[in-house]
Amino acid sequence: MDDLAKQSVNLQQQINKAVERLKINELSTQLAGLQTTSQASGFWDDSAKAQDVMKQIARLEARIKPWQKLQKAGNDIAELTALKDSTMQAELTQQLTETEAGFNELKEELKFNGPYDDHAAILTLSAGAGGTDAQDWTQMLFRMYVRWAEASGYKVINIDESAGEEAGLKSATIEIDGAFAYGKLKGEHGVHRLVRLSPFNSDNLRQTSFAKVEVMPKIDRPDDLDIDEKDLKTDVYRSGGKGGQSVNTTDSAVRVMHIPTGITVAIQNERSQLQNKETAMTILRSKLAQLQLEQHKEQLGELKGPNQSAEWGNQIRSYVLHPYKQVKDLRTKYETSDPDAVLDGNLNPLIDAFLEYSLHA
Repeated sequence: MDDLAKQSVNLQQQINKAVERLKINELSTQLAGLQTTSQASGFWDDSAKAQDVMKQIARLEARIKPWQKLQKAGNDIAELTALKDSTMQAELTQQLTETEAGFNELKEELKFNGPYDDHAAILTLSAGAGGTDAQDWTQMLFRMYVRWAEASGYKVINIDESAGEEAGLKSATIEIDGAFAYGKLKGEHGVHRLVRLSPFNSDNLRQTSFAKVEVMPKIDRPDDLDIDEKDLKTDVYRSGGKGGQSVNTTDSAVRVMHIPTGITVAIQNERSQLQNKETAMTILRSKLAQLQLEQHKEQLGELKGPNQSAEWGNQIRSYVLHPYKQVKDLRTKYETSDPDAVLDGNLNPLIDAFLEYSLHA
């Protein structure tokens, strides 16, 4: 029983440390406050606000309850093993094995300790240097992320899209919603480089193309990031592109610029000007939150505008299809000789490598 007792105490300590690191008690306090709010009279008078609160409650419960259950199991086992009752050894050994398995599964969450890691992710993909090849490369990346999200059981929402003149995409913005979506995808933020034989070149020459991927935590609640209205410039204009009736007949498209950083978001996906403005503000808040994380600034007024361009020298990852096959992440040094699988959505090895790299960076 002594070895079993030591093992159970060690597991209990590991669980308690994880609970502390993940700030489960603080999240529980936050959850209790939201639950009290949800029980107040007139809570559902503002249905949009009420639904937002209920979503927050569901998200917090999904994060907190498994850890609380695990912590209770660990404490119970430690207390029982301390009794040194030999008749319970087989049962306690089984309970300990099950609790350890549960901990090993949950402790993956320890990799997600950023302030927004449990948020949905907003991805904006933009073609860089490389002309039509770069636009085609942008569409290939778009497909890669959508396939990864669908295989992971995540929800994908297409927010905005601009098609290339000949092929591919000039740019696209999508939302990916699922457990720790931003935490898993944040390592994809940066410039991605492709080397291949160009299908758009009559001489079939090797072509290098670039695309920029911006990954932002979805900040859809104004309270999460306070933006001074005086720092915003908002323009409305006539929507362009394909569509049915009413398209190009109303000034429904919205462009919002954050003056201090120069960050601009333009949305024309919806027919309603109000919907387009709400979407633009969500993306703007998300971009500013990401910029804060990158520049380690507490105040929005201290932020400098982003300046990384999608071209040679700025890439985080290279995808080579010719003269050999390889995907290599230049930060983690992870590489694979199966780029087809990666481009088909098998991103988890790259994601895991970045999360491990981040823990020791």
